[in-house]
Amino acid sequence: MLKVKKVNANDDYTLYVELSDGRKGIFDVKPYIEKGVFKQLQDKDYFKQVKPFFCGINWPNEQDLSADTIACELKQVEIA
Repeated sequence: MLKVKKVNANDDYTLYVELSDGRKGIFDVKPYIEKGVFKQLQDKDYFKQVKPFFCGINWPNEQDLSADTIACELKQVEIA
């Protein structure tokens, strides 16, 4: 089962994510923050409260994204 091992919020509404299968990259949250419960993520201080949760990620008010969703849209990067 794919899991998010690490997540860090960036100032441009993207997340640096490390997955359990070794992939690392940037996930763009901007397409989500105009919709429903995700609108609260427009507050940058709140956005930065993201944490790994079960297999995916979540924020304090229970907005969440699955590891599979993140993996599908992840822009992989190589970190030296």
